[in-house]
Order: sequence, then C-alpha cells, then structure tokens
Amino acid sequence: AAASAFQNASDARKHASPEKFYIEACDDGSNDVLVIDRVSTEMTLTGIKDIPPSGVTRPICGIMGTIRLVAGMYLIVITRKRKVGNLFGHTVWKAVEFDMISYKKTILHLTDSQMQDNKTFLSMINSVLNTDGFYFCTDYDLTHTQQRLANTSPDFQEMSLLERADQRFVWNGYLLRDFFAQPEVSRFFAFPVVHGFIAMKPCCINGKIFEWILISRRSCFRAGVRYYVRGIDSEGHAANFVETEQIVQYNNSRAAFVQTRGSMPFFWSQRPNLKYKPKPQISGTTNHLDGFQRHFDSQVLIYGKQVILNLVNQKGSELPLEQAFAKLVNTMENGMIKYIAFDFHKECSKMRWHRLQILVDAVAEMQDEFGYFMLNSDGRVMSEQSGTFRSNCMDCLDRTNVIQSLLARRSLQSQLQRMGVLHVGQKIEEQADFEKIYKNAWADNANACAKQYAGTGALKTDFTRTGKRTQWGLVMDGWNSMIRYYKNNFSDGFRQDSIDLFLGNYTVDESVEGLTPLRVQKDWKFLTLPIVMLVAFSMCIICLLLAGDTWTETLAYVLFWGTASAVTAAVILFNGKEFVDAPKLLHQAWSLY
Repeated sequence: AAASAFQNASDARKHASPEKFYIEACDDGSNDVLVIDRVSTEMTLTGIKDIPPSGVTRPICGIMGTIRLVAGMYLIVITRKRKVGNLFGHTVWKAVEFDMISYKKTILHLTDSQMQDNKTFLSMINSVLNTDGFYFCTDYDLTHTQQRLANTSPDFQEMSLLERADQRFVWNGYLLRDFFAQPEVSRFFAFPVVHGFIAMKPCCINGKIFEWILISRRSCFRAGVRYYVRGIDSEGHAANFVETEQIVQYNNSRAAFVQTRGSMPFFWSQRPNLKYKPKPQISGTTNHLDGFQRHFDSQVLIYGKQVILNLVNQKGSELPLEQAFAKLVNTMENGMIKYIAFDFHKECSKMRWHRLQILVDAVAEMQDEFGYFMLNSDGRVMSEQSGTFRSNCMDCLDRTNVIQSLLARRSLQSQLQRMGVLHVGQKIEEQADFEKIYKNAWADNANACAKQYAGTGALKTDFTRTGKRTQWGLVMDGWNSMIRYYKNNFSDGFRQDSIDLFLGNYTVDESVEGLTPLRVQKDWKFLTLPIVMLVAFSMCIICLLLAGDTWTETLAYVLFWGTASAVTAAVILFNGKEFVDAPKLLHQAWSLY
C-alpha cells in the first residue's frame, strides 16, 4: 500500500531536443504542450503533434519553476511524488524528489571560479528542495483556508490556481515569475507549491467515519532559519509565520479552525555567537510601532480579532522581549487585539504539564466567541470564525505547538458534537484510537515546522504524543538541542543563503564576472585560533599521559598548555560571531539585524 502511494511522475512528460524543452500538460483534458526555448528562454504553447520524435523523453510530476544561476537558466521539475490523501475529492501530493535541468548543453564557457560558484548555487537550491514538506494539488487551492475560499467571487473562481493563490504561502512564486506573465501557460503548467505540513487521516468514532485534516502553511515572507531571522521586516512580515488549519469532514459537512504563529512582531535579533543561548537584542534605532501596526493591521484584516498568546519566560534574557511586546500592544490601543502572557516554563516546571489547562481555561470564553468555520452538507455556511489565537514563544516551535494542539482539540470537541459524531457528554480524550492519531499528527506537525526553521525535530513532542512528559523525552530534547546548537552555529549561514536564493531575495547575474559574495575571505583568526586551541589542548592531554621526571615538571607543562587552550577558547568565544557560519549572499542586510 505504501509503495502504491508513491508515483514516479506519471502525470506529464518532458521531451528535450538540443534547442527546446517540450512539456505535456498535467491536465488529462488538455492537449497543450509547453515549449521552452533553451536559448531565448521564451515560452510558447503548441500541440502534441509538434513534439519532435528524436527528443529525449522522461516522465515528470510537474514544474517547480525556473531559476538563473551562473551557468544560465535551469528548469526545476518534480520527479517523484507521494499521495497524502483526498481533500474534498481532490488529490493532494507531497513532492518527494526534484531535478534541475540546465538550458545550456555545456558549462565549458565558464571559468574555474564560475564553475565553483555555480556548483555552490546548485547545492543551495538542492538544499532547500531536500527540506521535507513541499505539497501541491493540480486542481485545488491549498494556499487558502476554507473560510477564505467560501467568501470568493465568481471572478476569483475563474482564475488559475497560481493567479488566485495567497502569495504568502506560494514557495515557488519566484521560480514561477515567468509564468505569471502568461496566464494561458500557468493554467495548465504552473501550480503553487506550499511548504509546511499536511496530514489527512480517516477516523472513526462511535462507528461514524470522518476525515480529519491538519494543514500548516509556512509563509515565504521573511523566511529563513532560527537565529538569523527573528522579529519582523519593514513591511510587518513576521519571521517563522505559520497558518495552521484543522479541518474535519463528515457526511459532506465540514468545519475548520485556524490558528497562527509567528515571531514577536517588532525589530529584534538573536545572532549566533557560539554561546548556547545568544542574548536577544531589541533594536534601539527603529520605529517598532510602525512595523508592529502594519503586522496587526494585516492580521486583523485577514483573520479578525487577535488574541496574542506570548509563551516566553518572564525572567532572564526573554523578559525584555515580553515587556516590549506588552508595551507595544498597550500603545496601539486597538480593541481588536488582546494580549495574554503565559510563562510556559515556569507554569510547567517540575513536570507539572497539567497546568497548561490554566491557559486553556483562561481563553475558553474567547475561543467560544471566535467559533469556527462550518459548512453544512448543502454547502451553506453555518458559522464563521471571527478571530484567531496568535501564539508565539522564542522560536514559535515547541511551546507554541503544544498550546495550539490543546486549543485545536477543544474546538474539535465542539465540532464533532455539533456534527453528531460525538454523543452528548463524550470527550475526545476518551476516544483512545482517535487520540493516538490526533496526538501523533500534531507531534509530526511540530517536527516538520522545527526541521524547516531550526534544523532538527521539535522538543517536547513526547507530551504532544502521549499527553505526559517522560524521561526519554527529556533525553531526546537534550540530543535535539545539541544538534540545533551545531547547526545554528556552523551550517545555518549556508541554509539562510539557500532560502534567500530560492525565494529570489538574492538573484544571480550571470553577466557579471569577478568576485561574488561566496568568495569573501575569512579573517586570519578564523583559521589560526582553532588550530592553536586544538594543539594546546592536545599537548595538555599528552603531558598528562606521558608524565615527566617529576610531578612538578608534569604540572608545569599541564598548566602551561591548559592555560594556552583556555585563553584561546576564551578569545574564540569573545569573538564568537566571527567563527559562526554567517550568510554571505545578503551580508549587508543580515549585518543590520
């Protein structure tokens, strides 16, 4: 069954001749063929009869887009996909494998340094493509919530999926920029791809079968990795912004509950510097209120009333951030926005995870007021969601996901009772089979969002999966924290560059020769000091193992080399920012944050 869910590109075929690419439409009812000129890059439509018989043919699942690198244009195609499930009769696919095909037949025209740069850029694009969590549908709009889709005009329905998509969640938007200009091409050949997480589970309670769906859409605005992207940009886009929609369908009626998460929406940073937890810095030169207002104006416009659930620590380095957030909300004096601070770690310390119910109970009345979106079996709107909970912690990952899963369960309880799936007085928590599906899906959602932003699986997923904190869960959290530390300090610069290149924040100009940002030389300290520290530490160990003639001689050598390694380590830590893997492509932009 698992094998049949995978498809090696049976939807379309790509034919290649020396001069052109010919791509058949994914739509079964279309005989159109997309022709891409490999020299001029021009796109035109033709018929199947015009495909040259001599061309090299291979199956593909769809087009991700095109991108210009040092060697020229590349076509990015999806070569393997896996079926996630059916959403109201429409098949949802997860893109599993990709390929990048050069328009140019050779790269011999490049210099050695250009070849090296092109190779690095290719590995950056592949780095993003290999990040799990790309989903698409060829005949349904995955970028919009059920409520947004229900409130659309006939003109909207006539538009292609690409034209009508919510651009916040179209991760291949930049790659498809050439398709936007030709709607007739984009209708059959270009589909929006979302990044995040989708789970679709058939479930059964009381003998009644229903579909339970969880969709997390990551925003491509202010996208990036954990420590290099915090706060907001000048447009009010928040880092690690994710819209999570829980949908349930039973007997053609459906209900949906939407929540959001995103970095604290003012100007702050937390650049890696080799310390386990770098100290957050709030910008002292920027007008926070302007960006803050832009952010919440757009949130209120899209989602209605906002209840902010700020889960950061109310002591230590996180306290100034909590205070700044509270102050900005008070300054704005907007009746549509309510702020609630809940010190997650303090309340749940010493494994007292039952205390999360304090927060759930505190917001219960507001959740009931917001309600949820619901369509009856006739397609008539029965109710709409009038507001959302906007949750955040420092990363908007681990603590945030735990709280969101609890609020979503409370909403689901009401929906299933209203649909007649749950009997009066029954609780979801008592339905063991469904609870297992529910908890595991939310934990998988946490892992997906965490891997995409922080580079590792989420913390605290043992609670999400089992409803209680375990010793093994603490061990796994420690392991994931170690991996996060390494990646955040020594590989996230490359990951940030990869995302900026993929989303078009940085563009390659193949006509410009000479020094690129990739070849920026490191300071002498970067190479010298770690070598000195390693040699000194090694000598210290050798002196301990190979004792001298007297203990005083051994002690003197150990003290000398030990001091040398300690002093060098202190110098490295003091200059920590110079030793981490920092982004290169947008160096000036990142140095401002």
